[in-house]
Amino acid sequence: MSHFSALSETLNARFSCRAFKSDPVDQAVIEQIVAAAGRVPSWCNAQPWQVTITRPKATRRFAAALQDHIATGTPGFDIAGPSGYSGPYADRRRRCGWQLYDAVGVTKGDRVGSAKQMQRNFALFDAPHTAIITSPRELAAYGAMDCGGFVTGFTLAAKSLGVDSIAQAAVASYADFVRQHFDIPQDRLILCAISFGYADPDHPANSFRTERAPLAELIDWKD
Repeated sequence: MSHFSALSETLNARFSCRAFKSDPVDQAVIEQIVAAAGRVPSWCNAQPWQVTITRPKATRRFAAALQDHIATGTPGFDIAGPSGYSGPYADRRRRCGWQLYDAVGVTKGDRVGSAKQMQRNFALFDAPHTAIITSPRELAAYGAMDCGGFVTGFTLAAKSLGVDSIAQAAVASYADFVRQHFDIPQDRLILCAISFGYADPDHPANSFRTERAPLAELIDWKD
């Protein structure tokens, strides 16, 4: 199999897992994933990513504490979130949301059901592990951009080893709490979490796959 074929197969197999088995991932496998993800490019080879990874007991403590906190805590990102979604971005976001709701049986107008599904983010979808991705504050947007590459590398490396994952911006929306819980220095930006483990194949939340935009929507050719 060519490098492209192997990569394409992994890209097509990867999905955002929203229900996990409780089985932990062996530490040696996690280290393989992180080492492989660390091969992605970064500005001046700064490699700004740092990863706080929980084992199952620590994952459960974090998820419980996070769910307690959001009941009264005020959300706030370390970096500005989207100011809005418009045009095709809004359409894609909406389609993804309705695919998930259809899969788990949330009907249009069911605010209780949709809120309950949203709360699953803060339960980390019952994953046995989560990885908190941080970047030096001094590197600003470019450090965050480099870390985006690391997140992609992590999720692909994980899938190639049979491990499923989901990148979660929702967790970073309580950046101050995450920082305090894990004693992460103030000079690092909380960017996202990646919850990971082995997918529950029978859970309806894992039954759908999002579509991808055609190349005509992505490429602006110039002669």
